[in-house]
Amino acid sequence: MTSRKKTLDKSILIVDDVPENIDILRGILDSHYRIKAATSGRLAFKIAFSQPPPDLILLDVMMPEVDGYDVCRRLKQDDRTRNIPILFISSKSSVEDELRGFDLGAADYLSKPVSPPIVLARIKTHLAISDQKKLLADQVEIRTAQLKARNMELEETRIEVIRQLGRAAEYRDNETGMHIMRMSRYTHLLAIMSGVSEPEADLLMHAAPMHDIGKIGIPDHILLKPGKLTEDEFAIIKKHPEMGSNIIGKQSSEVLTLGALIAHTHHEKWNGNGYPRKLQGAGIPLAGRITAIGDVFDALTSSRPYKKAWSVDDALELIIRDAGEHFDPVLVAIFVGLKSEIGIIMEQFQDK
Repeated sequence: MTSRKKTLDKSILIVDDVPENIDILRGILDSHYRIKAATSGRLAFKIAFSQPPPDLILLDVMMPEVDGYDVCRRLKQDDRTRNIPILFISSKSSVEDELRGFDLGAADYLSKPVSPPIVLARIKTHLAISDQKKLLADQVEIRTAQLKARNMELEETRIEVIRQLGRAAEYRDNETGMHIMRMSRYTHLLAIMSGVSEPEADLLMHAAPMHDIGKIGIPDHILLKPGKLTEDEFAIIKKHPEMGSNIIGKQSSEVLTLGALIAHTHHEKWNGNGYPRKLQGAGIPLAGRITAIGDVFDALTSSRPYKKAWSVDDALELIIRDAGEHFDPVLVAIFVGLKSEIGIIMEQFQDK
């Protein structure tokens, strides 16, 4: 009883323009499967595209208007029906006819007049194969979703580790962790408005927090000195970009590679008077030029034990004055035009 009920859950669509042929097949199959029938290709499409679709299709070849080959071709080209097993049942039984059917995606080819045991056995086999394919596809989909979720979790964890490393460097410099949150979002905003693609801008935002990681290698008595640095002390400070690049090292990760580049180049100046390599103009990587503006702007507008926060207007005015000297003039013009968006970021990531 259980086995028969399970079989009857499967539906078979019989497509044949001769009603007598449909009746013969119905007589063979009726006690095993739910039967649907179509006497034309057009009606076959309507039934096949309905919900739920048939589990298997028995398809005649020689039909008026739309023959069986055309029906098969269209069903195999449509995502809704491409996975339904199609068994041709035809009096055309030459090798060429069978090969044509298989080339169109048919699962089997039976010759008329049909043998009931053969028809039942072939249908049972192809329904079992179809069920296995569906099960495998479901398992692949589930596993793919699990792997995707796991990869996202690992990526988020990696990004968070990078962000915390950046914060560690900022805390050594008596700055709050909010500095890297703000400046990384300034860089993202400026990158997008400069024509950088969304994925590349996201990568820049995640890499920018590593810009000052090299400060970990600067002695406290220099990094935390409240007064003016001597020439020798400033020379040591100027080593932190190269230190940062070396700390990150050469990595296969895109975000770490970009982080090393930013660490090495965010203190270069447009006029060539920056450090550590005195790069000039467009010779400074775009990521370094963008990060330099976001970093300096946030440093100016943030309160520190040794200074008060500048107003947004005053900070932007200084950046404008330094366009073509310290900063890329094209990027400065874009950044200044983003005053409203910058204000939103400042409000969202206030020092605590």
